Amino acid sequence: MTSQTAPPPVEDERRTPRRQLPRLVVGGRDVTSGVGFVVALVLLVVLAAVTTENFLTEQNLTNLLRQMVTVGLLAYGMLVVILTAGIDLSVGSVVAFSGIVSAGLVADLPIPLALAVGVAAGIGFGLVNGLLIAGFDLAPFVVTLAALTTIRGLAFVYSEVPIAPEDPGFFTLGTALAGPIPVPTLIMIGVFVVGGIFLTRTPAGRAIVAIGGNRETVRLAGISVKKHLVLAYTISGTCAGLAGVILASRVGIAQPSVGVAFELDAIAACVIGGASLAGGRGSVRATLGGVIVLSLINNLLNLHGVQSFWQQVLKGLIIIAVIIVQRRSMGERA
Repeated sequence: MTSQTAPPPVEDERRTPRRQLPRLVVGGRDVTSGVGFVVALVLLVVLAAVTTENFLTEQNLTNLLRQMVTVGLLAYGMLVVILTAGIDLSVGSVVAFSGIVSAGLVADLPIPLALAVGVAAGIGFGLVNGLLIAGFDLAPFVVTLAALTTIRGLAFVYSEVPIAPEDPGFFTLGTALAGPIPVPTLIMIGVFVVGGIFLTRTPAGRAIVAIGGNRETVRLAGISVKKHLVLAYTISGTCAGLAGVILASRVGIAQPSVGVAFELDAIAACVIGGASLAGGRGSVRATLGGVIVLSLINNLLNLHGVQSFWQQVLKGLIIIAVIIVQRRSMGERA
C-alpha cells in the first residue's frame, strides 16, 4: 500500500489591506495634501520669524519677493514640460545666456530691445529643444543635457567676463516697485495666472497635460503630440529667457557662469507642489506654493549663514522625500 504525501496547505493569497492614513475630504474632494501644505508653510514662517530677528524686516521681505522671481518663472516653465513627462535641464544655462546677451547689447540697442533680444534667445533655445525632442523622438533628458552644456559654452563665447551695463535704465525692470511689491514679482504672478488659465481652459493647455497622462490616447484623438511638445519646451525657454533678463537687471551685472543648478530649484519647486515626474499631474497653484516654500527655505538658510553647497544637499533630499511621499500616497489610493 503506497503512502500518499498530503498536499501542502494552500496559502491564502488574499493580501491584508494596507492601513490607510486618515484623509480630509471637503465637498467630495481630498484636501489632505493642500491642508498639510498650508500647515507646513505656516510653520516654516513661524520658525523663520522666531529663529531670526531679520526675517520680518521690510528689507528682507522685499528681497524675498525679488529672489523668488527667478525660481518662480523657471518653475512654471518646468511644470509645463514635466506635465508632458519631460524635463528641461537647460534652463539655468538659458538664464545665463539671455542675461549676458541683453546686458551686452545695451550699449548698442535701446534697452527694451536689448531685453527683448534676451527673451527671444530663450524662446529660440526652447524651440530648438522641442523640435529635437519631438521631431527625432529623442529623450528629453539627453537633449536638454546637451543643450545645457552647449548654451553655457555659447554664453562664455559671447563674453568670458561679467558685463555690467552703465545705463541706469537697465536696472529698472529688476528693481522697480509698484507700491510695496517689486515689479518682477508682479510679472511672475502674472505668468502663473495666465499660465494657469492656459493649462486648464485652452485646448492646447489641456492637450499638454493629457500627453503626460497617455500620449497614445492623445494621438488617437487626432491631436498633434509633436506640435504640443514643441510648444511646451518653447514655453519653458521663454520663461527661462525672461528670468535671465530680469535677474541681470536686478543684480546689475550679467555673468556667463550664473544659473548653475537653477534647474534643480525649478524641479524642486514643482515636486514640492505635487507635480509627478512621470507626467500628467501637476498644479499651477501648488507649484507657486512650492516656489514660496523653497524661497522661504533658501532665505532662512541664508539668514542663518548656511553655506550654499549645504543648501543644494537639502534641496536634493527634499526632492527625494517628496517623491517617496507621493509614491506612498498613490499606493494608498490604489
